[in-house]
Amino acid sequence: MLCSFSVKNYRGFKDKITLDLTASDYKFNNECVKDGYAHKALIYGYNGVGKSNFGLAVMDIITNLTDKDKAILLDNNYRNVETENKIVEFEYKFKFNESIVLYSYGKTSPESLVYEYLYVNDKCIISYNRITNEPLTIILLGTETLIRDINKIPISVLKYIKSNTALEPSFEADSLNSFFDYVDRMLFFRNLDDRNFAGYITGVHYIFDEIINKNHFQDFVNFLISAEVPSNIDYKIIGDRYNVFFNYDTDNKTKQEIAFYDYCSTGMKTLSVLFYWLQNAIYNDKPPSFIFIDEFDAFYHQRLSEFVVKKIKDINNCQFILTTHDTGVMSNDIMRPDCLFLMYKNKIRSLSNSTRKELRFAHNIEKMYRAGAFDE
Repeated sequence: MLCSFSVKNYRGFKDKITLDLTASDYKFNNECVKDGYAHKALIYGYNGVGKSNFGLAVMDIITNLTDKDKAILLDNNYRNVETENKIVEFEYKFKFNESIVLYSYGKTSPESLVYEYLYVNDKCIISYNRITNEPLTIILLGTETLIRDINKIPISVLKYIKSNTALEPSFEADSLNSFFDYVDRMLFFRNLDDRNFAGYITGVHYIFDEIINKNHFQDFVNFLISAEVPSNIDYKIIGDRYNVFFNYDTDNKTKQEIAFYDYCSTGMKTLSVLFYWLQNAIYNDKPPSFIFIDEFDAFYHQRLSEFVVKKIKDINNCQFILTTHDTGVMSNDIMRPDCLFLMYKNKIRSLSNSTRKELRFAHNIEKMYRAGAFDE
């Protein structure tokens, strides 16, 4: 579980902004919470408050520790331009069984680390700071022979340890391995004009090739049926590629085929991308650990947005954060106040922490929001 995340001096975030996923004790929609933290969360915010940049900031960790796809994270627009501070700072808190892992680091560019600290249950395991000339400290069995001159190491020390040691069994090593595994399976994607992603996989992947080769085409058809959108589709192989098409019966009982991507709606295209990623969470032996979907419902009707949220709630092995402008899914019927977050330029806070009023299942929280009950 990701428990909390903070970032400072990144893109539009001049000051520190923190997402705290600590759950409250509501007795409804319990599938949205796991181990005391929001397992399914929605972030609301006006245009320009930084929802997309916040998602990219959360994913910055994969540039340190993985070799997964990260092109969209390597933008030169990295440091906030309103301050002379040259260090972009990140802080993550994770929970793995009985261990709490805290990881913080600072950078001057996407791939230039200047400090790293890793704690397991408040015990400092790895630390160094080039700014203060603090030497590298590693307290892990199996790392005794590692070179400590980190000025010669152009990558994260944690990645250096991950790639060059076989850690001896210990509570700290188990926690660190769980941490590496979680980060390795983190995923960000969006379905806007630019449909791109970061994390989880590498290389070029074709949506329908993956769906069909993994024998999930009928699952995709059933997904469309459940979403109550056109599902009369089929596929065939032309050359070395799969071609998906709508299949219609004409008045004279002949078949008419229309290319899927040429004629389907934007909403159906985004549903296809969504299913492509969700199939990994539903069917794979190594599913994503965490998925951040930016503006998940940009092209959906409210009923379709609700359908997607309910589908995601049924996925138990993956933590989700979704961003949206639409308050239509701000409802206790499908979510809960401690899993619904309001984002402003300088802070993010849950609905449950945005009012002194005790929120109950019967409350219409969208109506309360529109009436200003959660205003700053």
